[in-house]
Amino acid sequence: MEFVFLSDLEKFLRSEFSGYPATATLVPERCPNGMAGDFALNCFRIGRFCGNPVRAAEAVAGFLKGHPDIEAVEVIKAFVNVTVKAAALHRDTVAAVDRLLDSARFPESERRRILIEYSAPNTNKPQHLGHVRNNTLGMSLASLLKRVGHEVIEINLVNDRGIHICKSMIAYQRFGNGCTPQSTGMKGDHLVGKFYVDYNKALSGEIAALKASHPELADKNSEELFLQTELGAATQKMLQDWEAGDPEVRALWKKMNAWVFEGFAQTYARMGIHFDHTYLESETYLLGKDIIADGLARGIFARREDGAVFCDLGKLGRKVVLRSDGTSVYITQDIGTTLRKFEDYRPDSMIWVVGDEQNLHFQMLFEIMKRLGYPWAGNLHHLSYGMVNLPSGKMKSREGTVVDADDLFDEMAGLAVEACRERGGDELDPAELAERGEIIGLGALKFMLLKFNPKTTMMFDPAASLKFEGDTGPYVQYAAARIHSIERKAAERGIDFASDRVDWSLLDQPAEKALAVTASFYPGVLRQAAERRDCSGLVEYLLELGKAFNRFYRECPVLAAESPELVASRLALAEAVRCLLTDGLETLTIRVPKAM
Repeated sequence: MEFVFLSDLEKFLRSEFSGYPATATLVPERCPNGMAGDFALNCFRIGRFCGNPVRAAEAVAGFLKGHPDIEAVEVIKAFVNVTVKAAALHRDTVAAVDRLLDSARFPESERRRILIEYSAPNTNKPQHLGHVRNNTLGMSLASLLKRVGHEVIEINLVNDRGIHICKSMIAYQRFGNGCTPQSTGMKGDHLVGKFYVDYNKALSGEIAALKASHPELADKNSEELFLQTELGAATQKMLQDWEAGDPEVRALWKKMNAWVFEGFAQTYARMGIHFDHTYLESETYLLGKDIIADGLARGIFARREDGAVFCDLGKLGRKVVLRSDGTSVYITQDIGTTLRKFEDYRPDSMIWVVGDEQNLHFQMLFEIMKRLGYPWAGNLHHLSYGMVNLPSGKMKSREGTVVDADDLFDEMAGLAVEACRERGGDELDPAELAERGEIIGLGALKFMLLKFNPKTTMMFDPAASLKFEGDTGPYVQYAAARIHSIERKAAERGIDFASDRVDWSLLDQPAEKALAVTASFYPGVLRQAAERRDCSGLVEYLLELGKAFNRFYRECPVLAAESPELVASRLALAEAVRCLLTDGLETLTIRVPKAM
């Protein structure tokens, strides 16, 4: 947000010091706790243009002492603490909230076309807690990048082929008795996931029997014994038949995949996710071989004695890009898919949201793309994230080992409904109560998953995330809902609080000014979060803004203020804060209920 006093100060510095660049901008900081002032100006940043930081601070203070918007100035070494008059502070922040919101967008020259890939589930089971963190990080980052002005393409790459998918198919053939999602009443992805579990139970039984009859195999692991079991051999044969285009196998594969995709669509809709395009590994798994052949001819890759093709990546190690039998490895299709995505969308940069267990894989992929000579390869980014765990016993799981996304959503919405009932929600229509529980429950989930830097391995406590007091999503949602309630009551009383008709100079109490100061940092927080590709800074800011509003609400009565003019001014201030809270939450893809 642009303050008049800062704009005037920059003009003064350019005229006073010949070396001060025309493009330089002063960025106000928060005044440290315990010091008088609304903002602090760090003059170390401009000292090199003004002789030294202390001289710069003296020049800045000398100018601001005579500025009509400034109430007081204090110099502490190379820092200048500035107290802004109430009318000027509000005029340049909350009184022009639309301008404040718009200033979060980057200039046209800094906006980019960005492709972000996230989710990437397999079609042999429903999405689980790990996908929920991945989806939340991906969709929120995409929303944030759009919010600041970038053009964003959201991509999903689904693993819909391979041995794991054949495991569910074999189990369905043997144990399914022709059942369907309709006949069982199960979501398609849950039904297919059930057969994946059934398969693993049957395979474990065969392996146990094999070891019992052949003691010499007792030390072998399941992977080593897979093809020695009847079930494993049948699954391998099904994969070969799929690759050969066998009509019956392909028909079963298409039918079960369709069930899963329908289930995925419901999960994505509940989270509010929409992809611009979904790539399927069944359509991309052969990509990359021609690129490897070209790279081998150009000396970028080399061939081992056993015939495998590899790339020597120095400190990263040697990476095989083609097996000795000429078949692809995972990075082969990643190389091909990366090129396909670039050719399809021509982005300025690409982001992959993938867990930190793949850090080395992406370092190798990006280095290989650079060595292949693609000029855009320097703009490939891996948004790495840590695991998310739950306290034991907190959630049910359909599979017994992982927490299904849908179970988690149901549990969060149910807990939110109970929290609303405790606050008098029993009076609501059941459908309205359920909708409110959905908004609050999923909002609490997303907010907590975004609260920490993505690289952090975190513990998610569902009950703690839903508390209406504390560093939670419902706390911020409740602040916005409270303001909406105040505005509704004001409208019922016929109070006019249009921002262009209120007296902002009346808002000179510490809590009122502190709220406006906090609001002023919103555009910078958004831009910084986008630059860092990390929404946790925005989460932290929204908590701070919510706390600043609640302090204002406690100390400065709104509808019970001493005069009609003060009532209108405080209402206008509250409305501006509601706009910021709502914009911030919606940027995080979190909905805001009108009441809680």
